[in-house]
Amino acid sequence: MTDLTPSKARTNLFAEAAQRILITDGAFGTEIQGWKLSEADYAGSLGLARDQKGNNDILALTKPEVPETIHRAYFEAGADIAETNTFSANRISQADYAAEHLVREINLESAKLARRIADEYAAKDGRPRFVAGAIGPTNKTLSLSPDVNDPGFREIDWDTLVEVYKEQAAALVEGGADFILIETVFDTLNAKAGVMAVRQLEQEIGREVPIMLSMTLTDLSGRNLSGHTVEAFWHAVRHAKPITIGLNCSFGATQLRPHVKVLSEIADTLIMVYPNAGLPNELGEYDELPDTTAGLVGEWAQAGQVNILGGCCGSTPAHIAAMAKFVAGLNPRKLPVLEPITRLAGLEPFTMAA
Repeated sequence: MTDLTPSKARTNLFAEAAQRILITDGAFGTEIQGWKLSEADYAGSLGLARDQKGNNDILALTKPEVPETIHRAYFEAGADIAETNTFSANRISQADYAAEHLVREINLESAKLARRIADEYAAKDGRPRFVAGAIGPTNKTLSLSPDVNDPGFREIDWDTLVEVYKEQAAALVEGGADFILIETVFDTLNAKAGVMAVRQLEQEIGREVPIMLSMTLTDLSGRNLSGHTVEAFWHAVRHAKPITIGLNCSFGATQLRPHVKVLSEIADTLIMVYPNAGLPNELGEYDELPDTTAGLVGEWAQAGQVNILGGCCGSTPAHIAAMAKFVAGLNPRKLPVLEPITRLAGLEPFTMAA
């Protein structure tokens, strides 16, 4: 193990979070839908073999003014953190579009774009802005078999997924991302592969790359798809020393309330939560108004349970602006001091008292 150059961004984030509740940005997918782009808009002049409509990540190459405009709108709304538009910018997901050979370029350009705009806004008012390189879970799972007749079958193996994540993380960091955000974690083992990828990357580049982790729940009992409870998930990933742990997507704020409370009490790092704007209606659209969402997530802020708030599916710059206004002046969550005991995880947490 080589000595790593410490991350200044980590220090700066914790310094800012000690003073106030920070704001991350909102949805990209639903914002992009509002542009009503054609397949030709997505495809540009890349000459790819498959239809590109819906490949939001590739817009960094073919129509960068779209993600740029969205980043600007979220910063104008009060965001402190920009998440790169790279949720599916990995070799596995991009293979669906015959664009896997463009993964490095997509991530590099997305990170450069977000970095440039973040620095521009920081220069305007002196308030630090951060860039989180967003890495989604891919459409494969290490923990579960897709074949009900063969429980032992896996579509992918550990080493392959680590390499997939490392390729993406390396390009994001090269492009200027401060942190790697492993988000919408439905499979805890996938998340661990992401952690391993970042740790390997750190050794290669000789500097610390802080990790953010965000779990998504698949049912109201508070478990992800691989079956872990929120508490068990934290015990399973705490060794990675993430700068943030939290929840995103899945449900609206109302359904996440008890799980945010649990996580806030057991995690000795920053809590970042960015739920959907309520639950979708019959047409798959999100009707929850900005002030409603802000009031719901604001309850966590008032209770001292969160450090960073934002939005996922259905959230807009108006939702982020409403959140920023609601939490202005509220005290940030204080990190708990935990008793040094053994904390393990199966699907349920296991704590062994001294």
